[in-house]
Amino acid sequence: MLYQPEIETMSREDLEALQLKRLKDLVKRVSESIPFYKESFAKAGLSADDITCLEDLAKFPFTTKQDMRNAYPFEMFAVPKSEVARIHCSSGTTGTATVVGYTQADLDRWGDCFARFLYAANCGKEATIQVAYGYGLFTGGLGAHYGGERAGCTVLPMSTGNTKRQVRLMHDFEVDALCCTPSYALNIADVAIEEGFDPTKDFKIHAAVLGAEPCSEAMRSEIQEKLGVQVFDIYGLSEIMGPGVACECEMQHGLHVCEDQFIIEIVDPETLQPVPDGQWGEVVFTTLCKDCSPLIRYRTRDISRIIPGECSCGRTFRRMDRITGRTDDMMILRGVNVFPSQIEEEIVSFPEITAQYQLILTTKGTLDHVELLVETVPDFPFDEVRRLEKLKRDLEKALKDNLQIAVDVKIVEPKTLERSEGKAKRIVDLREGLH
Repeated sequence: MLYQPEIETMSREDLEALQLKRLKDLVKRVSESIPFYKESFAKAGLSADDITCLEDLAKFPFTTKQDMRNAYPFEMFAVPKSEVARIHCSSGTTGTATVVGYTQADLDRWGDCFARFLYAANCGKEATIQVAYGYGLFTGGLGAHYGGERAGCTVLPMSTGNTKRQVRLMHDFEVDALCCTPSYALNIADVAIEEGFDPTKDFKIHAAVLGAEPCSEAMRSEIQEKLGVQVFDIYGLSEIMGPGVACECEMQHGLHVCEDQFIIEIVDPETLQPVPDGQWGEVVFTTLCKDCSPLIRYRTRDISRIIPGECSCGRTFRRMDRITGRTDDMMILRGVNVFPSQIEEEIVSFPEITAQYQLILTTKGTLDHVELLVETVPDFPFDEVRRLEKLKRDLEKALKDNLQIAVDVKIVEPKTLERSEGKAKRIVDLREGLH
């Protein structure tokens, strides 16, 4: 099901011609309206005239989150305040917030992007979607909300929290699709089962559009099994637009990037040079159509790759792979580079353990100490000490063998770890000298 078939199935030749035209216009516009770009382009000796093909984009300097923080609050806006319809920003808990503005046209285009992927999840005018992302300065809730309205859906604006009510209304209102984070979807599924429902039989829901945090294949499978849905991984970040930059189609083999609005690059995190399709690296985005807060070559810190070839769904937009981690959430533990997703993959390979976990990082002497808290499934015989000790040893061995790190595993009873209503807090880093 296609929302904008003339765009989503555009030929590569026509699409790249459109991208090139929009890129030229973008570079010219930001060099005239945003001091940061005027200065950085001048320093690099570049201008819009240097864009003759899409590959020329690689000549231009990157934009980073720190650049946006330095421009706080509105120095990265390309339009006067009278044209700004909405402002979103990060929490700023670890520094100055990054601020993103939208004109009404920006909001309409954002809504269209999200709507494309609701259509991919078979959610159109007859569908009811439940938005359980947080509303407010975080882009998740409003992105999904207005995307649903653009798609013609009936939108249930639940936001996060009050999970039992989420479950009740999902049942009573015959919700077709759930939009939230993967960890909260799993929480909702567990609460539904605790409340006596069998979501696969008692609910009408058939799709879950999940984003804002990485979702492993194992977690996806668990959500699909418990809710009886097809999970669609959606990607976005506030600096670029919000959720809807890319999303899976019904094939579930890569996330189609809205290439009419964005140019995606994958670069080597060390050399910062573009890498061939199929090779993993850092995702870099250029916004082609943002009026208020355009960005050129924004370093996302997310790790992915371009999946070569065409998708059988008929969409011609290129596909990025699901995010495996971030360059800035990679942990260096006793000299070994480890991503949280790698640990999660090991955890969920044990059927006795749920996908709920937390890593506690501390320092013992001069060495890192890693404690991993994991929960057993509800029917695990927690009082059988020998079985519990064996499970602990087996998981520690798997982590040591596959990731080359020593981990002190602590197995806890079901529902011990705090449940997330937004992004799950998986890592607590208490190491000395790092804060």
